[in-house]
Amino acid sequence: MTQAKIGYAAMLEQFGPQEVVDYSAKAEAAGFSGVMAADHFQPWVPRQGQAAFVWNVMTAIGERTKGDVGPGVTCPSFRMHPAIVAQASATLAAMYPGRHWLGLGSGEALNEHVVAGYWPETPERIARMFEAIEVIRKLFSGKDVKHEGTYFKLETTRLWTLPAQTPPIYVATAGPVTARKTGALCDGIITVGAPEEKIDGIFAKFEEGAREAGKDPSTMPRILQLHLSWAETDEEALQNALVEWPNGGMKFPKQDIRSPFDFEQMARLVRPEDFQGRMLISSDPEAHRRYIQRFLDLGFDQVYLHNVGRNQERWIEVFGREVLPGLRR
Repeated sequence: MTQAKIGYAAMLEQFGPQEVVDYSAKAEAAGFSGVMAADHFQPWVPRQGQAAFVWNVMTAIGERTKGDVGPGVTCPSFRMHPAIVAQASATLAAMYPGRHWLGLGSGEALNEHVVAGYWPETPERIARMFEAIEVIRKLFSGKDVKHEGTYFKLETTRLWTLPAQTPPIYVATAGPVTARKTGALCDGIITVGAPEEKIDGIFAKFEEGAREAGKDPSTMPRILQLHLSWAETDEEALQNALVEWPNGGMKFPKQDIRSPFDFEQMARLVRPEDFQGRMLISSDPEAHRRYIQRFLDLGFDQVYLHNVGRNQERWIEVFGREVLPGLRR
């Protein structure tokens, strides 16, 4: 067994860009390995208060740290054409060789509807994402390429700035159909904390898709983003969850909700019991260590932790000292 690779999930929804960069550097100094961040145009609820451009922030994090840099998830098919995502990713990989991976998702209305237009149903969003991946892979080849598909067009062009090694593409999903296609078409999978049987099902489909494509799924990274709430007392940890991250207690799909103010109204209905089975809320570092270890035992290669409170520095200090050293895979 080896010490687990535990990264820092930087929340651009909650903190300003320079704060996120500082927290990321402090997390690495405390023993965290790598940083991921989601691409948000708006926060989940107004109180969170931020939504910096992920590519700028990841570049600054790359300068201040030595580990891997995401972004954890960006959508390549609404606000940004996949050609722009490919250019951004290739540039980051050229700046930080061997450190950048491209995490992609099918999008949420909260972030993507801001450019207006029809917001499609889930099957179309997934189809758009996989066609976008086809465009990105063509551009990563370094050749002159073109594309004319169902959703995207690309005139003959190339990426002029390319890294020596193109970044791996990981897809974020919690669904079996997308997991299977991810195994077949991509390099790894990202998902969130869920009951063991659900994760087993996702992994099974991911492995099935990989084997159908002639790949060895045991060599393909499996990344987990895990939300949690730690504070000095259980009461403070619960209050942080309710106030700072109420979306974590919403037991329904969120992809079609367009406004942080709509989420704010829904947050009024969230109760402490809504977090059960979805997020550990505790002041006990050992309880968190056991909880994280459960996911490592399921087969995740790397876990990125997000503590939902504003107490980032204290949390980084405590987990770096009391939690990370005891985690193994």
